[in-house]
Amino acid sequence: MSFFNKFFKNIVKTSQKEDIQKTGEGEDELSIDELFVKKFIHKGGKFLYCSEADEVERNLMQVLEENQWNNVITFNEELRELLTKIKSAKTSKIIPSLPFITYCECLIANDGSIMFSSRQLKDKKLKDLPNNFIVYARTSQIVKDSRDGISGIRNRSEKNSPTIISSIKDFIVNKTETDFMSYGNTNSKTLYLLLLEDL
Repeated sequence: MSFFNKFFKNIVKTSQKEDIQKTGEGEDELSIDELFVKKFIHKGGKFLYCSEADEVERNLMQVLEENQWNNVITFNEELRELLTKIKSAKTSKIIPSLPFITYCECLIANDGSIMFSSRQLKDKKLKDLPNNFIVYARTSQIVKDSRDGISGIRNRSEKNSPTIISSIKDFIVNKTETDFMSYGNTNSKTLYLLLLEDL
């Protein structure tokens, strides 16, 4: 997936979203990986590409330092270990001013959204979680559309299906909503995506 290096370097060189949109490539010419990254950034997501696990740790430390976050909410034991490794405090108690770090079910290429289930969120709804999210995902989790995402969730959990499946489709909190079909149900979050290449 060397295209990620090329694509990420192009994104870093551009300082405005308009520049990202003017790449000259039609969406039908992009791979699903490139399409996801383009859509995700266009919606306001903060993308941190990681070629190895050490880079995930470094980028996570940088995100926490830049935002002056000294404590992080997580429900996942592996992520608790990661936070311990980088010497960050952690809690499972929901405190709105703290960021929430989690894994996800999949990354949806055709709209740049991120899909979660009760495996990551437990019994919480997205609207009840803090506005600041950090998501740790892998390139192998990128799928074409939400139908593929739901199909994958069902295949991975034949006996124990998650009770809640939801997604974050917008990464600018308090954005004025122009689509009346989404009014009051945007689940928008300020979101950092730590994307580890694993293919």
